[in-house]
Amino acid sequence: MIGFIVKRLLVILPTLLLVATVAFVMMRFVPGGPFDQERAVPIEVERALRAKYHLDDPLAKQYGDWLWALVSRGDLGPAFKYPNRTVNEIIALSLPVSMQLGVLAMIFALLVGVPLGVVGAIRQNTWKDTLAMATAMVGVSVPRFVLAPLLILVFSLSLYWFPVARWETWRHMVLPVVCAGLPMAAYLARLTRGGMLEVIRSDFVRTARAKGLSERRVILGHALRGGMLPVVSYLGPGFSHLLVGSLVVEKIFNIPGMGRYFVEAAMNRDYNLVLGVMLVYGVLLMVFNAVVDVAYAFIDPRVELR
Repeated sequence: MIGFIVKRLLVILPTLLLVATVAFVMMRFVPGGPFDQERAVPIEVERALRAKYHLDDPLAKQYGDWLWALVSRGDLGPAFKYPNRTVNEIIALSLPVSMQLGVLAMIFALLVGVPLGVVGAIRQNTWKDTLAMATAMVGVSVPRFVLAPLLILVFSLSLYWFPVARWETWRHMVLPVVCAGLPMAAYLARLTRGGMLEVIRSDFVRTARAKGLSERRVILGHALRGGMLPVVSYLGPGFSHLLVGSLVVEKIFNIPGMGRYFVEAAMNRDYNLVLGVMLVYGVLLMVFNAVVDVAYAFIDPRVELR
């Protein structure tokens, strides 16, 4: 186990360095800059701002200074469009919000998707299976930027059950969580059904039935455990996808998470903020994948961690 974790760290660090380097170079070659949009800025002011943030230095020196500040102090630099705040401060405030949205959406997806997949598997080729998979297909097909306005129109503007936007009480969280989690719930339902169908036909399940175990024990104690392997393997990248895919949800529902800041930073060419958010997403993706690999080995003893 320790050897596996050490190997993963040895892979994660150079991967993050590569991601940071590519993102840094790409951001610098994108047309436009952080101070040549919106209202016109006097040329003297723009020169002073570029000098303040060392944007006139050679590209290699900018990269070296940025990387050294990150490695030595964990400093991601100033946010160009938020003069009194650093990238570290913005991420420290917005990351918990995005994580909260991601965790709640993941719980919603598991509570909805897994039972739907189990019903589809144990009632294969019946109307329950058809209904479950049709619901999953709708969930996969409808993008979040379509689903979010529909939820707001029905449950906020027509029924007045939930607020339109913001992130304060549990009533503010319902629609964003459903919007973020529903596509993943649909995908989990399809994965669970496929995994369960393979396991249900296996020898050890037939043996369990031959021993006289109840159908409930066969399904919950044997088939479900094996059928969850594809689901578990997807949870790591799925959670990362939830965080990244919540960009639209955070923007539409005016949630102060990293996704909203990332969209605004990309539009404003706020180099440091874009790089900081990308690095955080990269770390989360690789860490969650490593955790899922460990969990996968616990569920299936045939899997070896190398």
